[in-house]
Amino acid sequence: MDGRATRPDLKLGICGEHGGDPDSIAFCHRVGLQYVSCSPYRVPIARLAAAQAALRAAL
Repeated sequence: MDGRATRPDLKLGICGEHGGDPDSIAFCHRVGLQYVSCSPYRVPIARLAAAQAALRAAL
């Protein structure tokens, strides 16, 4: 992520339907994105997927 080399406080993320997809959330975690945004009905799934991605990374 070259943008962070120039501006370390730069926040990167995605929004839209990918933000609520568990596979996309795992990918975002792996590549270092800080946030995802999704439809309200997808928030519970997105939170669970984000927690699972964080736990997998910690192992």
